[in-house]
Amino acid sequence: MDVDAGASAGAPLGRIGESLLASRLRAILSWPVPRERMQPQADPVQRLIRTHRHVHPDADVNLLRRSYSVAERWHRDQKRKSGEPYITHPLEVAHILATLGMDTITLAAALLHDTVEDTPYTLAQLRADFGGEVALLVNGVTKFDKAHFAQAEAETTRKMIVAASKDIRVLVIKLADRLHNMETLEARSPASRARIAGATREVLVPLCDRLGIQALKGPLEDVVLRYVEPDEYQRIDEMVTRERPQWNDYVGRIVASGSEALRKEKLDGHLIPRPRHYYTIWKDTKAAGSPSPINLPRVVVILDEEESDCYAALGVMHQKWLPIPGRFKDYIAAPKNNLYRSLHTTVLGPEDQMVEILIRTDQMHREVEYGVIAPYRYPPKLARFGKKSRPQVAKTDMAAWLRRALELEQAAPDAVQFVQTLRCDLAEQQIQVFSRGRQLLLPAGATPVDVAYELSSRTGDRCVAATVNGVLSPLNAELTDGDVVDVLVSRDRQHTGPKAEWLEFVKSPNAQLRLSRRFAEPAAPAGTVSDRLQIGRAAIGLALRRRDRALSDEQRLADLAQSLGYPDLDALLIAIAEHKVRADVIVDQLIASVDDRSLVVSPRRSPTDEVADSSTSLAG
Repeated sequence: MDVDAGASAGAPLGRIGESLLASRLRAILSWPVPRERMQPQADPVQRLIRTHRHVHPDADVNLLRRSYSVAERWHRDQKRKSGEPYITHPLEVAHILATLGMDTITLAAALLHDTVEDTPYTLAQLRADFGGEVALLVNGVTKFDKAHFAQAEAETTRKMIVAASKDIRVLVIKLADRLHNMETLEARSPASRARIAGATREVLVPLCDRLGIQALKGPLEDVVLRYVEPDEYQRIDEMVTRERPQWNDYVGRIVASGSEALRKEKLDGHLIPRPRHYYTIWKDTKAAGSPSPINLPRVVVILDEEESDCYAALGVMHQKWLPIPGRFKDYIAAPKNNLYRSLHTTVLGPEDQMVEILIRTDQMHREVEYGVIAPYRYPPKLARFGKKSRPQVAKTDMAAWLRRALELEQAAPDAVQFVQTLRCDLAEQQIQVFSRGRQLLLPAGATPVDVAYELSSRTGDRCVAATVNGVLSPLNAELTDGDVVDVLVSRDRQHTGPKAEWLEFVKSPNAQLRLSRRFAEPAAPAGTVSDRLQIGRAAIGLALRRRDRALSDEQRLADLAQSLGYPDLDALLIAIAEHKVRADVIVDQLIASVDDRSLVVSPRRSPTDEVADSSTSLAG
């Protein structure tokens, strides 16, 4: 969902403040970043503190000043690719999080989140200076490796999911970090922009959706669209800018008329405009196959009281305007997998214009906007003896999803496979089916085999047929929303089990992992990117020792890697670890290429020490 544009006239003061804050969030997170926002100020932390105290007026901000001071000192001589001081990046990431309403510890970690990765400041130092909680968050978002984007991105994602099982704020910091990086992506090469935007759309946007943080998802999707579909983005921007005055006038009339209808029925609530994000417009336009962008007017009805009032308000809206058949969805009775709850309906408004109406309570609205971070933005009141309890963000469904993600991580043979499986699990388009009295959420395009593995691994391994809505159907038949599936299993002890061709059509993470592990081809050497880099370095060190040599400078080895067609040194080391090239051959070529004898010398200290030192410098 998009960030609210404003409140209706006559809304309570608290509502107006909430809507103004939402409007401010939209302005702050919109693309591009105003240039003046990035300029150094007399007190660069003051803007962050002001935004933080707007949501948490009693916050102790000394930690923020101390965190900024340490981050600024360690990043002082570093520049971003745009030429700006590097400290502007962590400061903006912290400000995005402050706008979302995150707590002081999270903002401190955001200020420090790149120090361990990009400076000599160690995690141990950080832990001693700021405590274990900040250190956990910083370590969780520290990138695994800067080379081999696909593998490194996968390793980093896996590391974050594991860290998020301990503290969900790790993922929130990463999302804010990526949003600001995307906002300032213009300084990167076209190839880098496309690569980073693609990875963001495939993993981080769905992850943001799963966490339910719609206030962050919308801006992130919009900036991804700007780089992935620049022409479409420009076309939508021109249309929205051109039609904004008429849109505002029309929606204003809907808000006023709908709010009056609620008052007549003595329902405590109000309507607010809900402008669509560019990505939503693009997606709707593409789905409809329309030659021009589709931007339906949309409003939200927010009720003050009980869940049952939502259904009463639905009746009021349908009495006021003619409902369009087939356009009603009840996400209160059946919430989405990200805990989203609202009623959706589309009516024929004034001038025969279709208007989408979303109906929810105030509590639902908070959860829709901020998802798992809602308890940080709206902390619990003081408990007995004046102590605040820690926000309980791990609702049952979200905790279950994190446990599921950890199970996928443990079962996956490597990080890349884990991310591919996670991507399926995060699929935005999902269907709801029923089997053996259970309601199952599956990716769109799922089959009876997916259902079988969702029930249990044994059911999946032994399934031989299935009926869909009482009709015998092929095991590769695509299911649709609401299907009732009955899986038939073999009880023959000689049953040969699942078939390898099932891998060609299954969609669910459980089915993919189970089948890929059973029918996996001989794989590349096990282990993470870090494991392979260490193996490659060790092989080079051993080959050097055999020749009574030691490596005192890795630059010549990096140059040799590029001359051999590898993109960088890490690619060569991984190739050595995977037995695609022999370390002896590389070392012989290295020695032959050395003109300056000071680069490869007879060791006065252990060659192993030399390689270990190089490993340390590269990892940093």
